[in-house]
Amino acid sequence: MTAPNTRRRTRASGGRRSAQGAAQAAALPYATRRIPYFEVLDEAGLALIEENADTILEEVGIDFRDDEEALQIWRDAGADVQGERVRMPRGLCRQLIQASAPRQFTQQARNPERNVEIGGPHTVYVPAYGCPFVYDIDQGRRYGTLEDFQNFVKLAYQSPSLHHSGGTICEPVDLPVNKRHFDMIYSHMKYSDKCFMGSVTHPDRAHDTVEMAKILFGDRWIDPDTGKPRTCVISLINANSPMTFDDTMLGAAKVYARANQACIITPFILAGAMSPVTVAGTAAQTLAEAMAGMAFVQLVNPGAPVVMGSFASSMSMQSGAPTFGTPEPALVLYAMANLSRRLGVPFRSGGSFTASKLPDAQAASESANTLLPTTLGGVNFALHAAGWLEGGLAMGYEKFVMDTDQTGMMQTLLKGVDLSENGQAMDAIREVGPGKHFLGCAHTQANFKDAFYLSPITDNNSFEQWDADGRLDMAQRANARWKKLLSEYEAPPLDPAIDEALLAYMAERKAAFPDSNV
Repeated sequence: MTAPNTRRRTRASGGRRSAQGAAQAAALPYATRRIPYFEVLDEAGLALIEENADTILEEVGIDFRDDEEALQIWRDAGADVQGERVRMPRGLCRQLIQASAPRQFTQQARNPERNVEIGGPHTVYVPAYGCPFVYDIDQGRRYGTLEDFQNFVKLAYQSPSLHHSGGTICEPVDLPVNKRHFDMIYSHMKYSDKCFMGSVTHPDRAHDTVEMAKILFGDRWIDPDTGKPRTCVISLINANSPMTFDDTMLGAAKVYARANQACIITPFILAGAMSPVTVAGTAAQTLAEAMAGMAFVQLVNPGAPVVMGSFASSMSMQSGAPTFGTPEPALVLYAMANLSRRLGVPFRSGGSFTASKLPDAQAASESANTLLPTTLGGVNFALHAAGWLEGGLAMGYEKFVMDTDQTGMMQTLLKGVDLSENGQAMDAIREVGPGKHFLGCAHTQANFKDAFYLSPITDNNSFEQWDADGRLDMAQRANARWKKLLSEYEAPPLDPAIDEALLAYMAERKAAFPDSNV
């Protein structure tokens, strides 16, 4: 009879430890790795992919569509421009990137204590992005609304293992397409004090993001040491793979680059359709496309922060549907992370991907098989780390909570092994000696509050206790948790004058043009 009682006492202590550990984690604005990188290619393999990427840029080229200014920028840089096809001399893109792009940079948050370091040994976990639908086990799948968007911003704000508010967490389809960016950006600014991402669906929307950030940051917008804008916004610039950038992405990239705001240049690839079916071929194409985009940003504004992105999923060769959690995209991620470090720029990839429509075993398995490579490979900006369902079509409330539990574990993993005197625990071993237990020793009493990661949603009780508690599965426990978090949410203080100025800017801009669904 003593063992179950001991277990209950341990779990009660663990509950207190979990709360205190969460408070401590909340003070850490990003993860810093103290474990080695996992690498899958040797020097010869990496050099081969770099050589192939340069061959793609020199011989095949990249299309820069419907943007004459972009084409002229490349002509002035010495590229061969034929129509919209740009062929870059071998080594030009690498030279431009390494000459001016920062290896690591700070993104400013409204609360300076939540600034994030992007690059180097750091990892920033970020919510999923771009989902038109939302899902919860009460209402099922439905189109996202502004209320859903705000809910996810609040949940991200309350999640210690998410270091960033994200961007288009879900599409608020109850708002006009051409004006919803105002409310999304404002929601990030109002309901969270973490860093956020900007709008990229039109250059004018990127401009609005910059102008609203200027209002939010006020005197902090300009760095007095450099006279340049601080990096307060980071935004996702996707290549239209294969080997194409369109005018929408190029226009947004130019706006952000000229304002010294960060651009994540990401080839969005479904291998087998938008790149070759092989890992090495996909990696070479990804590197070529990303280098072309990053070099372009440096031509627009040397020194503007860039992040090399990689999004490569596999596909079912029977149906053509995207697949997630499979080995091949993990190998691409490991290779691209290493190539990014060699190039000398931060890296974005990975997340918690699944094709599952529900927060079920498939979702958990596939997400774990993408999040672990994300962490081990050395991703600096881990977009889509929480909430992703249905291949990115749906943002799941329960899935969000399940994923933030996993990112908490990954953050603990990145800390590595504590080899301090306390970590070695030789005093505990001497105190306890053979044949006794460590529960009551001084070392355990001093460390039990934060000795182990304790999940807020997994169940480790006996069968009898689980049965008495209602036989809840993981999704049901996650459902209760997100509701509890939203009920407890308190907005971070925002200067009323800044809030008023933001609302006035939005009202004036919205009144300047009619609603549209494009």
